Amino acid sequence: MFIAILTYKKPLSEVDNYLSAHREYLAKHYAIGDFITSGPQIPRIGGVIMIKANNREAVDAIISEDPFYINGIADYQIVKFSPTMFANDSLKSFLE
Repeated sequence: MFIAILTYKKPLSEVDNYLSAHREYLAKHYAIGDFITSGPQIPRIGGVIMIKANNREAVDAIISEDPFYINGIADYQIVKFSPTMFANDSLKSFLE
């Protein structure tokens, strides 16, 4: 399991120019099953994506497709973690 923490490097006006393409990228990876949840940080300085992937190389390949990455809109901090506690069993089975 990985979390990508995005921090915008460009003004929001430029971020917004790529937002539609970024959302299409998100939709593609939700459909494939790579993404679990995502959303903007508050205040809006970037975003967060929870990624289900086997290794860091897979995460890097996924991130390399993001229009925010391709166009230098955001920096990405990738955090790998191993969930050990869950709100309920269905969430646990989904994440494993």
